[in-house]
Amino acid sequence: MVAAMDEQRGIGYKNMIPWKIKEDLVRFRDLTVGKTVIFGRKTYESLLGYYQRSGKAMPKRKTVVVSRTAHQKEGETYFVSSFEEALKLARKIEPEEVFVSGGAQIFNLGIDYAQKLYLTVVKGKYRADTFFPDYSKFKIVKKEDRSNEKHSYSFLEMVRKQASKEFPIEK
Repeated sequence: MVAAMDEQRGIGYKNMIPWKIKEDLVRFRDLTVGKTVIFGRKTYESLLGYYQRSGKAMPKRKTVVVSRTAHQKEGETYFVSSFEEALKLARKIEPEEVFVSGGAQIFNLGIDYAQKLYLTVVKGKYRADTFFPDYSKFKIVKKEDRSNEKHSYSFLEMVRKQASKEFPIEK
């Protein structure tokens, strides 16, 4: 999983990220380029505005979107109806490393399957209406403290302390 949150695990407000940290977006890009990323529909739609200039929703990535209404493929974007279906498809596309990147419902569904977390924790408490799930079953293996003119934040790399749920794979 890859996410940015405040110190209270807030990840968004009215389907927008409550801060703008270019280094976090660069980190997200660097982690996910060439990989497969799972999103919920609302998060996917909010990302379209960020990437409109390139003509693609998520350039240089394969994207799996969980949506109750969409069941088609558009270029490198696949639409499925359940999180379990997203996991199976993403694993077929990308056998090495699949990223789950929001929103809150998708994080809640995926946290028990996650082996690794790449988190950006922004210092402070921001106005939020969506939250990242409890991640106390993970331990920090790498931490980088950073700051810019507006924010102090930490890049965390975390691994699961104990076994997770079996990742569903169609044989």
